[in-house]
Amino acid sequence: MKRIAVLGSTGSIGESALDLVSLHPERFEVAALAARSNVGRLIEQIRAHRPRIAALEDAEAAETLRQNCPGTEVVSGREGLLQAVTFADADIVISAVAGAAGLAPTYAAVESGIDVALANKESMVMAGDLLMPLARRRQARILPVDSEHAALHQILRGFGSEEIRRLILTASGGPFFHLEPALLLQVTPEQALRHPTWDMGPKITVDSATLMNKGLEVIEAHHFFQKSGDDIAVVIHPQSVIHAIVEFRDGTMQAQMSITDMRSAIFHALAFPECLDSRLPRLDLFSLKPLEFFNADLVRFPCLRLAYEALRAGGTAPAILNAANEEAVAQFLTERIPFSAIPNVIETVLQASVVEPVADLEQLLETDRIARRRATRACQTLTDA
Repeated sequence: MKRIAVLGSTGSIGESALDLVSLHPERFEVAALAARSNVGRLIEQIRAHRPRIAALEDAEAAETLRQNCPGTEVVSGREGLLQAVTFADADIVISAVAGAAGLAPTYAAVESGIDVALANKESMVMAGDLLMPLARRRQARILPVDSEHAALHQILRGFGSEEIRRLILTASGGPFFHLEPALLLQVTPEQALRHPTWDMGPKITVDSATLMNKGLEVIEAHHFFQKSGDDIAVVIHPQSVIHAIVEFRDGTMQAQMSITDMRSAIFHALAFPECLDSRLPRLDLFSLKPLEFFNADLVRFPCLRLAYEALRAGGTAPAILNAANEEAVAQFLTERIPFSAIPNVIETVLQASVVEPVADLEQLLETDRIARRRATRACQTLTDA
């Protein structure tokens, strides 16, 4: 029986993970649940899965949870989130808390020697230089939940780094791939949230439209698979059937294909190192439309260019990139800045920041705070103009 802690349990990844756990009660048991503020849904999840401990970021909401869920220890705030990770006796933590807020609990899990199924890509983007060496020291596995990295993880089992020439991440291109660049000024949040192939949260959906999501995944792949940015390519594949491709030294390629459903990647991480029946729909080759591939133009997608530049700069640059992007996307979603201004804000913050070697977790969190303040000012400058 594998005991699971789900951080971000009321979000799309968390809900999908709990659906999979319910399909295999003989294999998985829920040890802890954590959410930001959705107390009603968390109460339902606690009653269904009976975790030992549950955490809510909001202290007032946590009191409501405590009154409705006798038998489950309820904790709150940042410390509560860390408790949910370390005191639940979990075998694996699904880290699906959105944004930089997921870094501290992810770090705590790895430091405690607990395996992590990482859906919070920001943790690896910000702190891959800390997390990967720590995982080796603590003998904890960090397993990717992004569909692209899960695909690479599957393909590369049994291969050495010296056999690999290039990693290729696929991107749908988002809802505006065929839109004339001049029309991006008119894009609304509602339009940006209509992703053509994936059902995801607002922030990651906007990141998919700007291709920043793929830029963050390039940085993630660098840490997961120890490849430089020059050896990690991005191609536009609108059908989202092939999730990643590996090109080997001998010129051959291997691709991973599956249905367009995040539960495939989640289940791979949950079951690893076993390969179990997910009970998910199977890919029907005979119903597929023609598979297309296009160049990911760095001029058309400046956020992807900025991610490659941050990876090359190293140190705290990816953390700065991530913080500026999170703030810019939040400002766009509340209609304070236009869609096309997102990369401008990020570039402004990167140019105004001093990149330092990564020292520790507190340094990265302070870097994140400073970059967010700079991004807020940059957005305000655009608003006032």
